[in-house]
Amino acid sequence: MAQKQKQARKKENRLVRYLKETRAEIGKVVWPTRKQTIHLTAIVFGVTAAMSVVLGFLDWVFARLFGLLIR
Repeated sequence: MAQKQKQARKKENRLVRYLKETRAEIGKVVWPTRKQTIHLTAIVFGVTAAMSVVLGFLDWVFARLFGLLIR
């Protein structure tokens, strides 16, 4: 019975240690500024929109080509 209590404490201590270490690591992170976040988000949206147009165009071209092959 005493051994089960020790194992329970070890598991609890591992969890507590993990949470403390995680919090310490998050404190070391250099978070981007609001301006950087907005700028990078705009880049992501721009690239996503551009790729959507390119892939949509390629889809249209291949659909036309396959349509000609099937006729």
